[in-house]
Amino acid sequence: MTPLVSYFRWPVGLTLAGLVLAGWLGWRTTGTASGALSFFMIGAILAVLEISLSFDNAIVNANKLKDMTPVWQRRFLTWGILIAVFGMRIVFPLAVVAIAGRMGPIEAVFLAAREPQEYAHIMDEAHLSISAFGGTFLMMVALNYFIDQDKDVDWLRAVESRLRDWAAIRGLEVALVLAIALGFSLALPGHKGAEFLFASVCGLLTFLAVELVGHILDSAEDARTAAASGGLGAFLYLEVLDASFSFDGVIGAFALTQNLFLIAIGLGIGAFYVRAMTLMLVERKTLAQFRYLEHGAFYSVLVLSLVMFTQALVHIPEVITGLVGACLIGLSLMASIRYERAARGG
Repeated sequence: MTPLVSYFRWPVGLTLAGLVLAGWLGWRTTGTASGALSFFMIGAILAVLEISLSFDNAIVNANKLKDMTPVWQRRFLTWGILIAVFGMRIVFPLAVVAIAGRMGPIEAVFLAAREPQEYAHIMDEAHLSISAFGGTFLMMVALNYFIDQDKDVDWLRAVESRLRDWAAIRGLEVALVLAIALGFSLALPGHKGAEFLFASVCGLLTFLAVELVGHILDSAEDARTAAASGGLGAFLYLEVLDASFSFDGVIGAFALTQNLFLIAIGLGIGAFYVRAMTLMLVERKTLAQFRYLEHGAFYSVLVLSLVMFTQALVHIPEVITGLVGACLIGLSLMASIRYERAARGG
C-alpha cells in the first residue's frame, strides 16, 4: 500500500511554489515587502479555505471514482485537475465577467489586471445566479444519494430510512428542489426572485442532462467493451460536480482579495490537495473501511447547497460553511469507528 505521505508529496511542493509565487506577485503589485507578505498570507488562507470546503468534494469524488475503470480514474485525476485549477479558478471567473460585463475574454483579463475592484464588483453582481445554479446542482447530488431504494446502509436511520422508503415516488427529489428554490425566489424582491429561479432551473436541467448524457455514453461504452465502464459519462458528471463545489470557494475568495491571479494561486493549491485526498480515499479503500464517512460527506453537500441558497438573502462567512462540513464528516468518522469496534466486539 502506498505510504500516506506519498499522496501529499506533490501538493506540499506545489504549496511552497505557489506561496513563493504569491509573495512575488505581491511584490510586483505593491512594490513593498509588506505587500508581498500580505499576498503570501492571503494565498495561504485561500488554500486552507479551499481544503476545508472541499474535503466533502474529495469523498463524493471517491464514491464515484471507485466504480470507474482504472483508465478513467487516471484520466479524471490528471485531466480533471487541469480543468479544476485552470478552468474553474481562472477561466470560469473570466467567463462570468465577460458575459456579465458584455465584453470579450481579453478585455476581461485586462480588467482583472488593471481594475480588480471593478472586476470583483461584476463577479459579486453574478453571485445570485451562481449560488442558485450551484446550490441546485449540489442539492440534487445529495438527495439522489439519500432517496435511493438500493441504499442499504443508514447513519441517521430515522431520516435516511424514510427517504429511502420515499424513493418509490418518481421525481420526488426534483419536486423537493423546485419547491425549495421557489420558496427562496419568493423571498427575494422583484427581478432578483425571477433571476434566482431561472438559474436554479438551469442548474436542475444541467444535472438531469449530465445524468442523461452520462447514461447514454456509458451504455454505449458498455456495448462496445461488454464491461462495467463508468467512463466518459461518469467523467463528465464528476467535472460538473467539481465545478459546482468550486462556485462557493471562487466567489467567497473575492471577500479576501480582488486579485484574480492571487485567487487562482490560493485556490489552485487547495485543488491539488483535493486530488491527493481523492486518490488516497480510492486506493486505500477508505470509504469501505469507514462505514458512514460518505454519509457525512453527502450531508455536508446538502448543507452547502442550502448555504448557497441562503446566501441569496444573507451573507454567510465561508469559514462557517467549512466548519459545519468538517463537523459532519468528523461525526460520521467517529460513528464509523464506533461501529467497527462494536462489530469486532471491542
